[in-house]
Amino acid sequence: MARKAVATKANTQPNVPQFTTEQEQSAYEEMLLIRRFEEKAGQMYGMGLIGGFCHLYIGQEAVVTGVTMASEKGRDAQITGYRDHGHMLVMGLDPKGVMAELTGRQGGLSKGKGGSMHMFSNEHRFYGGNGIVGAQVPLGTGLAFASKYRGENSVSLTYFGDGAANQGQVYESFNMAKLWKLPVVFIIENNKYAMGTSIERAAATTDFSQRGASFDIPGEQVDGMDVRMVYDAAKRAIEWARSGNGPFILEMLTYRYRGHSMSDPAKYRTKDEVTKYRQERDPIEQVKARLLESGAASEEWFKEIEARVRGVVNEAAEFATNDPEPDPSELWTDITIPA
Repeated sequence: MARKAVATKANTQPNVPQFTTEQEQSAYEEMLLIRRFEEKAGQMYGMGLIGGFCHLYIGQEAVVTGVTMASEKGRDAQITGYRDHGHMLVMGLDPKGVMAELTGRQGGLSKGKGGSMHMFSNEHRFYGGNGIVGAQVPLGTGLAFASKYRGENSVSLTYFGDGAANQGQVYESFNMAKLWKLPVVFIIENNKYAMGTSIERAAATTDFSQRGASFDIPGEQVDGMDVRMVYDAAKRAIEWARSGNGPFILEMLTYRYRGHSMSDPAKYRTKDEVTKYRQERDPIEQVKARLLESGAASEEWFKEIEARVRGVVNEAAEFATNDPEPDPSELWTDITIPA
């Protein structure tokens, strides 16, 4: 009989899990791609090439990178909210298609009709990109139900933020997931501020890993700025769900460097706070420091990776700038018209 998991604090774990050199290098490149892509998206938004809403993932790269490393690509489904660019990139979606969707071009992943918040790829088992706060949680629970019903042995990785964690449909989903022992891992990306209000002012209890306690759903609070800790926790949670034990909650303690969206000046927090995270907790720089210290990578290697990643991002930006806009006839595709 499997031993029941209990909620734990990340800083009480006796040993920090270690990565192989290959894992460190892979995680570094994946996170760097997200960082450079998002920086370019921010620039293009400022130039007027991207319209509507745009939520950047800068600072939170370790969360989706570590979780995806722990999952089975092609089998496990992932779904998230509107801060979704990084999730798509790590899952292997074409950066040109992601960027072209941001600029509303025909080569975009949703044919230029979804924009930043509404992208998906059934081929990669990525289901959005959802603009309604918390809406992805019941959808992710539904993906887990489908997996169990069909006997797919896959896990639904359902991401949402600390703001969405206060939504009512989240707890309806928790209840259903536990009642039917659905294979879903609920991943709460706690970046401390929801839209612009700190969790201390918006949540009666701020330990989100305990939010499933009344449903007997185990939870764990994780250092979401360290990709090793994310990977280790995600590996255990995914195995728990895949083994038929039902849902698991992972609270990823992370931080976004930019505002909630491109229209947010983020005046609700101090510059010192942001600087402290950048200088002391940056997920990419942590990996770089470990690789340099161990001698597993040289400064020349980092320059090569930087050049390769920038090349991919620049190519995506070029494509997204010059690709034609969708034909007006696209307004009538991918919809159901009542008879």
